[in-house]
Amino acid sequence: MIINFKKLKNKWGVHSTVQFIIIMIVFAVTGSLALYLSKPILSALNINLNTFNKFLYYPLRLGIIFPIYQFVLIIVGTLFGQFKFFWNLEKKMMKRLGLSRIMKILGLHK
Repeated sequence: MIINFKKLKNKWGVHSTVQFIIIMIVFAVTGSLALYLSKPILSALNINLNTFNKFLYYPLRLGIIFPIYQFVLIIVGTLFGQFKFFWNLEKKMMKRLGLSRIMKILGLHK
């Protein structure tokens, strides 16, 4: 499968190739960091393949990784100077997940 980077840049409203590369790096770092950070949380909650069968363990693991990823994405994006891009991306994602009401209550979304 060939990814059309120009199409993706246009969809995201990214005009600079450098900015696009930075955004890709942020996604890569965030994914790795979210997985790394989830291990001690899973251990603290005693969630592992010895205590849960794999059909419960993996959904639980994904359920824990997902919010960690969202939080880390904003932090890493900010460190790379892309707060505005990733904050807008988060707001779109929350809206699609039906969580925009929570963001309004918390004063995070207008």
